[in-house]
Amino acid sequence: MQAARIAPCTDLSRGAAGFTLIELMVAMLLGLIVIGGVTSVFLANQQVYRTNAALGEVQDNTRMSFELLAQNIREAGLTGCSNNGQVANVLANGPNNGGTAWWANWNNALQGFDSGTGANPALTVGTAPGNQVTGTDSLMLLNAAGEGLSISSDDTTGTTFTLNGSSSDFAAKKIMIVCDPGQSTLFRASSYDATGTSPVVGYAQTAGKATINCSTGLGYPTVCTAGGTAYTYGPNAMIAPLQAGVWYIGKNPVGGTSLYLASVATDTDTTTAQEMVRDVTAMQITYHVANQPGFVVASKVTNWGAVDAVQARLTTQSSNTRVATNGSSGAASAAPIQRSYTVTATVRNRVK
Repeated sequence: MQAARIAPCTDLSRGAAGFTLIELMVAMLLGLIVIGGVTSVFLANQQVYRTNAALGEVQDNTRMSFELLAQNIREAGLTGCSNNGQVANVLANGPNNGGTAWWANWNNALQGFDSGTGANPALTVGTAPGNQVTGTDSLMLLNAAGEGLSISSDDTTGTTFTLNGSSSDFAAKKIMIVCDPGQSTLFRASSYDATGTSPVVGYAQTAGKATINCSTGLGYPTVCTAGGTAYTYGPNAMIAPLQAGVWYIGKNPVGGTSLYLASVATDTDTTTAQEMVRDVTAMQITYHVANQPGFVVASKVTNWGAVDAVQARLTTQSSNTRVATNGSSGAASAAPIQRSYTVTATVRNRVK
């Protein structure tokens, strides 16, 4: 009887025992497998997000580059009136007066440079921020831009244009383009007075022949003498500032490369390089010459005035350098995404 009473107590003691070591290890292993699977899914989703963000960045940079570059190419040689090619240039530092300033030479309203054409006179090749990357293409463009105005009258004796309005884009010593359906003239404003109801732009030679104009005669063809070739612009002729710039691949402040635009402030004749789109690594430019088949590189163009279309191939890359999508491993997997796209723009002022 006593033994029978003790047995149940012994059985209860065995039922209160915990997990064994083997059971605990199995549970921990299963937990690690679940955690590993969740982590793997999380990392994969994170990589997909980074890759998609990098692809979006590359596409956005390419789209912005093409919009800016193509628009400027389409405007190359634009005077605001006609495209008959009759452009008088009375700038004192222009080619008709023996000048060599690239932005004063309307004959090269569009001109390209590559490794076979020599250095671009507007740029400095080097490793400092804003310097051109060695061996890359560049494109020089001139056109009328900004807020143009119409002329009320042309006083050829007082060498002034009376305007039908005022503009913040106008200033003394700025290079201007005045035009009508018959011709255009490139000159430097000797003065600009917007204080009255009828603003006035001057084009006097006597304001400083060395830095202003070689003639007060604005007619075509250009004759750089005091009176030059006489011409009077009638009412409603158009006048606008000159825009001069060079597109190129340059070094940026963070050690990479970007698409740059070097613009000229024509009232001070100073050039300023502006970073337009970051992480553009290459630009190859080819040109179509009127009545010629295909596109050619800059060194093959013999007449820049006959170029009527430009084709630019840009290579852009992501700022994230660890988003390679080619399935490689090791160092190659830590590379940025790169894409190359091509755009073709017609020079509208040269298409009849």
